[in-house]
Amino acid sequence: MPESTPTPTVIFFDLDDTLLDDYAASSAGLRALMERLGHPDFNAARRLWDVQTDISFGAYLDGRLTLQEQRRERVRALAVQAGHSQIADEHCDELYQQYLAAHRHAWRPFSDVQPVLGALASAGVALGVITNGAESMQREKLAVLGITQHFRTIVCADTAGSAKPDPRIFHSACQQMGVAPQQCWHVGDRVRTDALGSSASGLRPILLDRYERYAGEDTTGVATIRSLSDLLHLAGVPGPAAIGAPGMEAQ
Repeated sequence: MPESTPTPTVIFFDLDDTLLDDYAASSAGLRALMERLGHPDFNAARRLWDVQTDISFGAYLDGRLTLQEQRRERVRALAVQAGHSQIADEHCDELYQQYLAAHRHAWRPFSDVQPVLGALASAGVALGVITNGAESMQREKLAVLGITQHFRTIVCADTAGSAKPDPRIFHSACQQMGVAPQQCWHVGDRVRTDALGSSASGLRPILLDRYERYAGEDTTGVATIRSLSDLLHLAGVPGPAAIGAPGMEAQ
């Protein structure tokens, strides 16, 4: 883990798989879809869902698909894998709502989130969120997790008019906080959108790699941590004596 450095003025956080265990939530939603579609293989479904989500949600962020269209693409790809060659848009919409209901039911913060956010706030570090998710849903997630009060600004791609890794969304967040990018850190779980995007925008990138997914990748110049408790050490902020192990959910 990198040595500690001067405490930043502001720390921004990604949301999904940084604060909220979205992998677990999406797995719950995926199993609900599999049951409806008669899909027998979770591992195959999970691989396809992840790839199709990157493709379809990326097209949505680029303006090539609407939010509803990218959802339909993802459901349709899974249905085809399950042996359903034809599926109407209306059926896709109904299936996605079932996915979303199971996803929402599984929203949980990682166990290190509440104590770390509290410690940072107590140390006088201002906090914000920068996320590519739709604002209405992301705010709902923060409310369900019980952490909205920690953040002075919440910047989402659909209302900001740009998405990570575009520098505009990072600069918009900095402007809302009244600080220069050089005074800010950004913590996220993805190399391209979070680490490289924030670095190119003048913020200090902190890559949160809870499961060592990027152990073999070149992340030169990017501080990598395994848990948010490591972030406290990096920022020189004293923290609670006991914070949950990396990757563990709050019960």
